This record gives sequence, structure tokens and C-alpha cells, in this order.
Amino acid sequence: MKASNCYKLFIIVVIFCLKDHWFICGADPTDGFTRVPLTDENLDLQKPCNIPLSQRYNYSDGIRSFWVYNKDKSFKPDSNTRPRTEVRIKGHDYSSGIWQFEGYAFVPTGTSGVTIVQIHGAAEGATTLQLRIYNGNMRYYRYNLVATDLYDKWFRVNVIHDVGKGKITVFIDGEEKFVVNDQGPGHLYFKCGVYAAPAKSSNFMESRWRDIKLFKK
Repeated sequence: MKASNCYKLFIIVVIFCLKDHWFICGADPTDGFTRVPLTDENLDLQKPCNIPLSQRYNYSDGIRSFWVYNKDKSFKPDSNTRPRTEVRIKGHDYSSGIWQFEGYAFVPTGTSGVTIVQIHGAAEGATTLQLRIYNGNMRYYRYNLVATDLYDKWFRVNVIHDVGKGKITVFIDGEEKFVVNDQGPGHLYFKCGVYAAPAKSSNFMESRWRDIKLFKK
């Protein structure tokens, strides 16, 4: 084969590789999904039962701020769960299909030992997914590392739950970071905010959220 032909073949291969690369980089977690409308009626706020909402939550200029203290009471007088200030997406509970949560989160330095995203419901146990922040890093419960260096900056969170396949996929800033099997079928819904972990929680925990969205297939 002549050198000129080899060069042409090389150029063609490079173009196709770049084309595939651009396609992959241009893909978005929400591609192929349909957005589910959310109103204030779909956002059920939960906070310590003995404290006014305004002392643990603020909504201003499109940003929802959630905070809680490690010694706060639970959200119900008869509950033994850990303190929380969260929004529970209601009216769109699911038990089948492919669903996706999206939101932009901000976690300030010092907040640690706290769940900022949940899928509530499971065949066994209370939850299918918890994404927790420990010292600026995100973990699946207290186990697998999902993402690092998340303090003091906005980052995009996408969680896809394919109930039929029993699979959950987590994206941070549009990049696939973690895939895990779910906890079996159940009555399922998404939550975000701050929910103190069972142990090693900081005294003060805060997360801020904007552009909370829900999608499905």
C-alpha cells in the first residue's frame, strides 16, 4: 500500500474515532426521557417535628436550602429516625418503569455524615439508595466511593432507576460515576436535602438545591 493511501486510511480512522468520542461526550443522562412536571404540591417538606420550617429551610431566588443539627428531633414525634430536613417528591411514587431524578446540589465545607439524595422504599429495609457526603466525598451509604471533592461548589446529580432491570445509575456533572443493583421492588420515591447518617454526622449539616426535576421513560 502506498504511503499516501496509508495516510488517508489513518485520517479516516481518526475521524470516525473522534466522531464516536464527540457523540459519547455529547450524550446527556436525560436523553430519551420525558420530563415529569413538578409543582409545589409535589414537594413535601419534612423537618424536625418541634421546630418551625423557617428555622431549618429557606427558598430564595430558586435555591432551596436545607439544614439540620445532629441533636434535632425526628420529623415525627413517634419516629426513631435520625434528624432531617428534606423534600419528598410526592404524587409520582413508582413501582415499575425507568425513572430519573435530577438536581444541582451545593454542600458547604464541614457538612459530613449526611444523606443528600434518597430513593425511599425497598423489598427489604427502608431505602433503595442513599447518597451520603463524608468529608466532601460522596458515597453509596457508607460504602462505595461515588465522587470526590464536592465541597463548596455546585454539582449536577442525576439518578436513574431502572426498576425492571433492578439497576441504579448515578451521574455527577453528566458523567456516569456508579452503578449498583437496587434493593428489590417496592413503593418508591425520591428525596433530597439533609438526613443525618446513623453515625459520624457533623453537628451542623446543610445542602442547597436548585432545578430539581423528574423524568421517566
